Amino acid sequence: MVKTALKTFSLKLLYVFAAAKYPKIRADLKYFVRDNYFCKILQIKYLLKDYHHKKPYKVISYQGEFDQEIRYVIPFAYWHHINGTLDKTISSSYTKELYFFSNNHEEKFEKRIWTETYKHYNVPNMTHSNTYSFKKWLQVPYKSYYQNNQFVYDKPLLIIANKYNIEWDQPPINFFDVPTLDQIITKYKQHYQIIYNRPLSGQIVLDNSEILSLDEHTFISQNHPEVILMNDLYLQHQSTLNNYNHLQLQVYANCDKFISIHGGTAAFASCFGGTNIILSNPNWGMETLFNEYENLFPKLSNAKILHAKEASEVFDYLERYY
Repeated sequence: MVKTALKTFSLKLLYVFAAAKYPKIRADLKYFVRDNYFCKILQIKYLLKDYHHKKPYKVISYQGEFDQEIRYVIPFAYWHHINGTLDKTISSSYTKELYFFSNNHEEKFEKRIWTETYKHYNVPNMTHSNTYSFKKWLQVPYKSYYQNNQFVYDKPLLIIANKYNIEWDQPPINFFDVPTLDQIITKYKQHYQIIYNRPLSGQIVLDNSEILSLDEHTFISQNHPEVILMNDLYLQHQSTLNNYNHLQLQVYANCDKFISIHGGTAAFASCFGGTNIILSNPNWGMETLFNEYENLFPKLSNAKILHAKEASEVFDYLERYY
């Protein structure tokens, strides 16, 4: 009871502090800032374990959204690995390859629960904010670890990472429709080996964002046979792969040019250096409000992040940088 009361009082006090420090941001956004303040304060109790004793003790368990796991949880776990204090990591199915550095990783959860994202006060950065701490956060070297000679082609790779699913309990908001895909592929397939990636529901662990049908795979196969579909690539190499994430890591590690979509799709594509054009509607989500495409996403791998607010800006960036 005392612990709960102290937590409640601390959160109220930190909200007042956040409101005073950032009076111009929306009231609901101040809760995000408050939560990240609280996360940082909680790290004080680990000072001796993290910086003096430095023995494996930290168990990191996460069942929330993939986006936050890529942005906050795995870099936190990797910091503990490098620091010598990581004991165990626990996450969803198909995540062992994402935690390749963890000697003790358990794939415990068969479904992600998006509300779990906002309960992880034990992670220094738990959600959107303009007050990130990178003291216990390190880039995860996916590119250097997973680079290979298998997924190499005559032309440089260009990965189009799309999604088409329910967002914020609404119909799809951020996605590349078929005409846009057709236009991008038509213009750039002569210069790049394009790989199109939109995982199907059986290939990844879902949360509340139901994957819908866009019928683009058939269109691409019929109209642009030069394009490699990641789903086909998985079927061809399934015997040598542990899961779909394993394939994504290997293919992405060989690529320097990405076009991706708001959310976990964009965060994952930002973990491999190079350049990532992200289509993200500024009226939905917190990334634009907190300027995260400038203060957080580039830190995932030193990638160049180009935020396109609408499809026309995607083509502007393609013309300038690809």
